[in-house]
Amino acid sequence: MTDYDVLRVFCGPNGGYGNELGVVREGSVMPGRDERQAFAAKVGFSETVFVDDPERGVIDIYTPTLRLPFAGHPCVGAAWLLDVPELVTPAGVVGARQDGEFCWIEARAQWVPPRTLRRYGSAAEVDDLTVPPPGEWVYAWAWEDEPAGRIRARAFPGRGDGIDEDEATGAAALLLTDRLGRALNITQGAGSQILTAPQPGGWTEVGGRVHLER
Repeated sequence: MTDYDVLRVFCGPNGGYGNELGVVREGSVMPGRDERQAFAAKVGFSETVFVDDPERGVIDIYTPTLRLPFAGHPCVGAAWLLDVPELVTPAGVVGARQDGEFCWIEARAQWVPPRTLRRYGSAAEVDDLTVPPPGEWVYAWAWEDEPAGRIRARAFPGRGDGIDEDEATGAAALLLTDRLGRALNITQGAGSQILTAPQPGGWTEVGGRVHLER
């Protein structure tokens, strides 16, 4: 088995929760896309990152069934692990910075694959949702405290690849921030925390805590 790190990205204030991420630091050991896709399916994380150049931050991202040009929690996790000022993804160059306990990335909403942002009337309604049938990537959200920018959210990828619900999803949070045009403090899944903030020129920052599992 190829060596890989396991991170939890977008952890809650107590260090718990967060979405697991696999990172293969030596991407050269598995250069082919088919090899990488098979490995991502085998380890079974919602996303797995292959690092092709650690100094320049060149990365390649896979779900268990497909390659992604950009994804939020893989970029936050890789930026934290590599400690680089930027990442190079197929979608474009992602800015990165460390700020105390938070790692931030800066990206553009148009890099995010299609998502259905579905608003509900209350956080309780979001909590009570069951997993929808496959076929549509749904980000279910509701205001917990609108003046404070606090949101309750859950994410259902709908790919039929064994990942029925994403514990924390930076790309969808970025898309919601771009649509609402304001900074957000999102509680997603069982207790993950995602912070976001619009930036000039159509950019959006997404930040969270990262812990190394192994």
